[in-house]
Amino acid sequence: MTATVAPSGASRVARLVTDGLDPKTWIIADSVLIGWHTGRLAGVGWGLLGCLFAAGIPLAFITYGIRRGRWADRHVGSRPQRLLVMAFASASVATGTVLLWALGAPRTMIALIAAMLVTLAALLAVTPAWKISVHAGVSCGSVAMLAMTYGSWVLLACPVVAVVAWSRVELRDHTPAQVLAGAAMGGAVAAATFALAR
Repeated sequence: MTATVAPSGASRVARLVTDGLDPKTWIIADSVLIGWHTGRLAGVGWGLLGCLFAAGIPLAFITYGIRRGRWADRHVGSRPQRLLVMAFASASVATGTVLLWALGAPRTMIALIAAMLVTLAALLAVTPAWKISVHAGVSCGSVAMLAMTYGSWVLLACPVVAVVAWSRVELRDHTPAQVLAGAAMGGAVAAATFALAR
């Protein structure tokens, strides 16, 4: 008979951080905050439309997969399953980017969703060989784009990114190298794409 080991206090906190500050949370925050800065309520509306394709539809796909027993949880730890989810999410975000452009959304909002797409594509390119951290990549990229929009004071949120990275390592979902690489790639790719496209 195998004894069940209760999770430590650190593991419980890490699980709360991982679940509460997952990519969806950062995508929603960026969509609303950058949307507000761009065009107040109208900008938020554009942001939420983009968010539907960048977070809502991919999350629905993940939830459907969990219910069908295709993957264990919404973080999709298995690399082959992760590739499928990331490919689906990329197609959804690409559709959202094209739709925003076709409907005449403000350039900044198109740039935001395009930056999410390019960041996801970069992370997807690495994933077949190495399980780079999407949590770290999205959180760092989000803070970078918010800092470019609202000013460098937003970089005070960098410790939050560090806590997200810690949670992924604490839960043994990633190694320190995988979260550091994810943060570096996510921050650099999102910032560069957002700067060039807006």
